[in-house]
Amino acid sequence: MSEPVRLSAEEVYNKVKAEKGLLVCAYNDLSQYELVKIEFSIPLSSFLQLNPETYKDKDIIFYCA
Repeated sequence: MSEPVRLSAEEVYNKVKAEKGLLVCAYNDLSQYELVKIEFSIPLSSFLQLNPETYKDKDIIFYCA
């Protein structure tokens, strides 16, 4: 497993916009997610339900506030 890498907001935006990254809020609680939601992001609960094939060629980018 590789070490986590910090990305700038611009790098995250560019990856997600180009569909090369998946932005996941690290909060599992949907009410907490709604408070810190970022455009194009999904909550952790939704991420955990995805088929891994959905994101196999994307960087998974987690955030929390």
